[in-house]
Amino acid sequence: MNDFILKDRTAIVGIGSTSFGKGFAESEEQLACQVIKQALDEAGISPSEVDALSSYTMQTNEEEEIARNLGFNDLTFFSRTPAGGGGGCGTVGHVAMAVATGQAKVGVAYRARKRSSKASRVWAGTQQRVNKRQMWESPFGHIRPVDDVAFLTKRYMHEFGATREHMANVALAFRKHASKNPASVMGNRPMTREQYMDARMISEPLCLFDCCLETDGAMAVVVVSADRAKDGPTKPAYIHAFSQGISAGSSMMFGYRAQDPFYTQAYACAKGLWQYSDYQPKDVQVAQIYDAFSPEIWFSLEGFGFCARGEGAASTENGGIEYGGRLPVNTSGGGLSEVYLHGFNHIVEAVRQVRGTSTLQVPNVQCSFASSSDGVPTGALLLRP
Repeated sequence: MNDFILKDRTAIVGIGSTSFGKGFAESEEQLACQVIKQALDEAGISPSEVDALSSYTMQTNEEEEIARNLGFNDLTFFSRTPAGGGGGCGTVGHVAMAVATGQAKVGVAYRARKRSSKASRVWAGTQQRVNKRQMWESPFGHIRPVDDVAFLTKRYMHEFGATREHMANVALAFRKHASKNPASVMGNRPMTREQYMDARMISEPLCLFDCCLETDGAMAVVVVSADRAKDGPTKPAYIHAFSQGISAGSSMMFGYRAQDPFYTQAYACAKGLWQYSDYQPKDVQVAQIYDAFSPEIWFSLEGFGFCARGEGAASTENGGIEYGGRLPVNTSGGGLSEVYLHGFNHIVEAVRQVRGTSTLQVPNVQCSFASSSDGVPTGALLLRP
């Protein structure tokens, strides 16, 4: 028996979000400070009370800069989680564990990102993409994350009969959800299935609309103990379960050379997530699943146990992942249609669903799920009211 279970010991009591767009004048550090202050103000907590801070290894600003600029006192816990899109849920889980174990009292997790500049994108660093292990693993010319996902998608289509129609189901569902979200980047740009099918290929079989947005923006959450959360000004979203995972024998951005390339990071993460939870996949009412590329939804649905192996693509049929379907997914538009902040928007939307304040609110949510990227070391959260 595990002597320490995180279950319901902490809660998210503040959320903050900038607007989303391209070419923002503010630096990533300025965006981070703005959004953290906003989240603290919503929670009714002074910056001087923050003693735990967590973000991503890909974050460009330093902890001490954020702390000094916002007026924090001593930090007693700080961390960064790796792998870009895999890091979001980990940042929240880390500060939650710090608070639950007494290492800290007020934790902040955040992401600030300026992705609209081409130079800021991962694949802009071609030299970095072909060094270390990748010089031995990557086929010639294979330098972008979209290429990694395309390889696995082609094999999935071959083995399980998935088609571009199933990818269209994902892209169209999230664009439809974004239309209800005034803050989303693509909310005022409806898309038809014909437009999707006519879009240019980026890495076959993935077209333009299978790929995440490239945007600027920032988001943050504030975590405190469950006892303190009861007396705050906002409705708490209790952190019921948290887990991280790296699947055995995995390789960054999907181990398509592995004996079982579909044993993705989600399988390892799911073991810890459900083990100490009062909920199971069948109990989840709404899910925010990382979607840098539309087929990632298939892989994560399977890996986290929402459907059987090989059924992820078919789960998108007949509105299965749309609002009103079997499992509404990415109700704010996700990375494909709301904003791309390495998945932090999925966490904030999971909180909104628990609070009952989403722009596409699922009725009476008792279990809200959020996950990070399935293609890299990942994490997941279960939130409850």
